[in-house]
Amino acid sequence: MKQTVTESMFIDSFTGGYKDNFSYEGKKALFNWLEEVEGDDSSEFELDPIALCCEYTEYQSLTELNEEYSEEFDTIDAVCDTTCVIPIDDDRFIIQCY
Repeated sequence: MKQTVTESMFIDSFTGGYKDNFSYEGKKALFNWLEEVEGDDSSEFELDPIALCCEYTEYQSLTELNEEYSEEFDTIDAVCDTTCVIPIDDDRFIIQCY
């Protein structure tokens, strides 16, 4: 049995200890990206907030990412060469952990 998940349902699914892993805007960006991927290759995702929190991380800036990964990325485009990047706004973004 499958159920269509709306953006609101997706955002509300992050509860308990996982509710703060992504900002509200980050959850919206992640939802939209997942929907786009589903549409591009006809795959379907199972809604698993815990798995998403393990697989993706939100960063406030490139500096924060560089500090956490001990990297020296100069641009977001450089990060895109290493992993999937989901933009949130001009500074914030989500990456697929590597």
